[in-house]
Amino acid sequence: MPEVTLSLPVALGLLVLFLIVGATVVYVGLNAANRVVNPTAIPPASETPTASVTPTDTQLPTLVPTATDQPPFNYTVGPNDASCGVIAANFGVSVRSIIILNNLSSDCLIHVGDVLKIPYPTPTPPPVPTDTPLPATQTALACDHVSYTVQANDTLSSIAANYAVPQQAIIDYNGLSTNTVFIGTTIIIPLCARAATPGPTPTPTIPPPYPAPNLLLPADGSAFTLANDAVTLQWASVGTLRDNESYQVTVEDVTAGQAQRIVQYVTDTKFIVPASFRPKDNIAHVMRWWVVTVRQTGTDAQGQPIYNSAGAPSDKRVFTWVGAAVPATPTP
Repeated sequence: MPEVTLSLPVALGLLVLFLIVGATVVYVGLNAANRVVNPTAIPPASETPTASVTPTDTQLPTLVPTATDQPPFNYTVGPNDASCGVIAANFGVSVRSIIILNNLSSDCLIHVGDVLKIPYPTPTPPPVPTDTPLPATQTALACDHVSYTVQANDTLSSIAANYAVPQQAIIDYNGLSTNTVFIGTTIIIPLCARAATPGPTPTPTIPPPYPAPNLLLPADGSAFTLANDAVTLQWASVGTLRDNESYQVTVEDVTAGQAQRIVQYVTDTKFIVPASFRPKDNIAHVMRWWVVTVRQTGTDAQGQPIYNSAGAPSDKRVFTWVGAAVPATPTP
């Protein structure tokens, strides 16, 4: 057989032609059998709508006034300051606050001339203001009243007499310009304007007796020397005293051969023993003191108040007081 020789470009062209003819035959066959599927366009994805937040009114908080702390102040310990308890009671603070603020020991040892930092008492914040009606509105709301329709032959004076209410009270309460009333008119009768029914004079109620005062300072058995010109006695309050009530403080020298005693009436919860009561010798005098609540019931012929006991007396405490320097022992 004859040998057919093809060049490379011709061979590639025949191969390409063969592939095109074959693909055409396959496409025609599939199309005849309805096997060709045209691609369907995919719709673009739509954006998911974002829910918008509807703004709401924000309720502002109610402002409550707060107390502003004040810095402590300096205080120099004086000769009459027996202990931290006396200083704390005088300034209305606690002993613990003085110890912490001044880095003192638990027994709170102090000396005359020491400078202490004293905190201000914690103020009470004022209450939040409230809607309060005016005094006139409060009086009108609190007044008991009744409605009355004017009948034939009624006069304002007869209506006032029937309800025992002053005629002027009816005029003022209803805002009338005259004392003439008309049939069918409704007026308000202020029953709270009725005069009080006379009756027996009430007997004043005697308040219950007060408890025994609790003594605070000085401690039982405390000793005072010539350096103490005065001694301060302190006790706890038994409550709010009335205008005719006081504390009766009794101090007596119970040293052998002594009969000195002072009795004073105060409304405060402390009493300073005067320097005139200090002993004049170098012997340690024993002083006994106690407190009782009393009530003034009248005056005597000299105009001096008369007091009666209004409660139980406190326990009795003692302290010693030396009034003069002890002489030095001569050297032999």
